[in-house]
Amino acid sequence: MNRDYLKTLIQGTPAPIPTAFDGGCQLDLAKMADMTQWWVEQGLGTKTTAFKVASAMGQGPDLSDDEWPHLLRTVVDAAGSGATILCALKAKNTLHTIEDAKKAQDLGAVGLQIDLPFFHHPDQDANVRHFTAISDAIDIGIMIYNTWWFCQNPVKEYINADTMSRLEDAERVVAIKWSTPQGENYDQMSLFSNRFNVIDNTGDKIRCHRNGGRGYISSLISAYAQHDLDLWHLLETERYEEAMEKEERVASVFARHGGAGTSALLAAMGRPMGTSRPPSLSPTDSQVAGARDALAELGWVH
Repeated sequence: MNRDYLKTLIQGTPAPIPTAFDGGCQLDLAKMADMTQWWVEQGLGTKTTAFKVASAMGQGPDLSDDEWPHLLRTVVDAAGSGATILCALKAKNTLHTIEDAKKAQDLGAVGLQIDLPFFHHPDQDANVRHFTAISDAIDIGIMIYNTWWFCQNPVKEYINADTMSRLEDAERVVAIKWSTPQGENYDQMSLFSNRFNVIDNTGDKIRCHRNGGRGYISSLISAYAQHDLDLWHLLETERYEEAMEKEERVASVFARHGGAGTSALLAAMGRPMGTSRPPSLSPTDSQVAGARDALAELGWVH
């Protein structure tokens, strides 16, 4: 698959779906299959709402090398043919990442979210070598997770705009999950947004879209997909003032009710994902109650 086609699969609002665990903190694959079918009914799994399996929001870093393939296969099978599914891979050495990438490809993923190799103290050249080698080894798309917060010292470097330009010949590198540390110029994304899909990871969705960005990450989409389906339509039609009003209203409602994570929101909607795997904590009764009040005020539940 070439870059132009792969870019159509990693855009919009890739949905970081949570992972279901049972009371013993083991994978609950039956629950995962049931939830995947529900998410498809809500509008997820399309070319603008791809499932993102085993991401950080889904406790992906807590899964073993034996577990995540079972999780991915379950979602692929439950979502059905034609669903767009990405798999998030943990930071490892290049050869191990290639093994994981090929495994995810064979299991039905059409794209990958891949962290920087931050454990290996990468500089810009190392980042180019890492992602070029992975690109050359697979046929599916790569979204780089530019995890700069793990690379803020003299011997670790996150990817900058010049480095993204150097990755133009890495055909399967099609997107970057974009954010910048304080003091850096977020708008540098405009230097490469015509070649790669830029997916905002800062909450500044409108700014990203104005700069040529092609999507954003939402913590709400796996609980109430319609909000982000509507918001993405507003961005695509450049109705930015309406998009801002919609975002501000949602933010103010959740702020009044104490905020809410994805697990609390799903529990409030009667679709709990089970016990979180330590050190993460399951939502408390008060958090679920606050989430339920916020959802009711927004008219998302009745």
